[in-house]
Amino acid sequence: MAHETLAWPDTYGGKAKPRMGFFTDTSVCIGCKACEVACKEWNQIPMSMQGFSGKSYDNTIDLGADTWRHVAFVEQKRPQNVLHVDGDGLATYQEGDGLRWLMASDVCKHCTDAACLDVCPTGSLFRTEFGTVVVQEDICNGCGYCVPACPFGVLDQRKPDGRVWKCTLCYDRLKDDKEPACAQACPTNSIQFGELDDLRERAEHRLGQLQGAGQDKAQLYLADDDDGIGGAGAFFLLLDEPEVYGLPPDPVDTRHDIGSVWGAAGVAALALGAGLAAAVFGGRR
Repeated sequence: MAHETLAWPDTYGGKAKPRMGFFTDTSVCIGCKACEVACKEWNQIPMSMQGFSGKSYDNTIDLGADTWRHVAFVEQKRPQNVLHVDGDGLATYQEGDGLRWLMASDVCKHCTDAACLDVCPTGSLFRTEFGTVVVQEDICNGCGYCVPACPFGVLDQRKPDGRVWKCTLCYDRLKDDKEPACAQACPTNSIQFGELDDLRERAEHRLGQLQGAGQDKAQLYLADDDDGIGGAGAFFLLLDEPEVYGLPPDPVDTRHDIGSVWGAAGVAALALGAGLAAAVFGGRR
C-alpha cells in the first residue's frame, strides 16, 4: 500500500513558499523549441529525437523521460475565404481550405492531487516547498507504479535502468530565486512563470482579450481547482479544444475511484468464497 502523503503546504508548515507554476499562452507560441533546448541543456537530458511522424514538423512527438518539455505542432485545416480572380479580372472571395498552425509547449502539470506521488512506494516522488512535484532519481527503484497513475501520460522510465524522470520545474533554480530555464529562454513570453494566483489572474485577462478579438474557442485549461486533479501548477490558454492538442478533455485523479474498486473487489471475493464453500460442502452431502 502506498504511503500516506500530507498535502502541501502542510508538508512544509512555516517553510512553505507561495505556490509557483507555469502559465502557457499558446496563442503566442511560435514553435521555436527554445524551451526544449533550454530544458535539455540545463538539466543535462539525453537526446530524444523520435523522428518525424509524417503529419507534423514536430520531431519529439510527446513527453517522456528524455523530453521534459514538448512543443506540439498541430496543422489544422479550416475553411476560409480565398481570393479568386476569373478570366475577366473579376475578383471575388470564395470559400476554400485554409491552414491554421496551433503550437503549444507541454510539460508536467504538477497536480495538486498528484496520483504519481501517492502511489510511489519509496518516497522518490515528493512535493517541494513551492508546491511542485519532483522525482528523486537516486531513490527511484524503477517500479513504474507512477507511470500509469498519471492522467496525462507525463511520466516515463528511462530504458537503461528503468528509473523515472520528468520536469522538476527547475527546483534547483527555484531555490536560488531563478526562473525555470524554459521560461527564461521563451522569446515570446508564451511560457510565463510566477506565483500561481498571479498567473491565473493574468490568464483570465488574456482570455478576455482573445475572446473579445473573436477567438470564440479560446479557453483556459487546468486553470482552476475543479479540474479533476484539484488544480494544476502548469496550466494553458488554448485556442481550440484540449483534444486538438493531444490533451485529455476531462482529466481525473486516477485514485478517485480506488475506494469503490476495492469495495467491489471485496464483495466479489466474498461472493466467490461463499460459492466455493457451497460447492464443496454441497458436494460432500
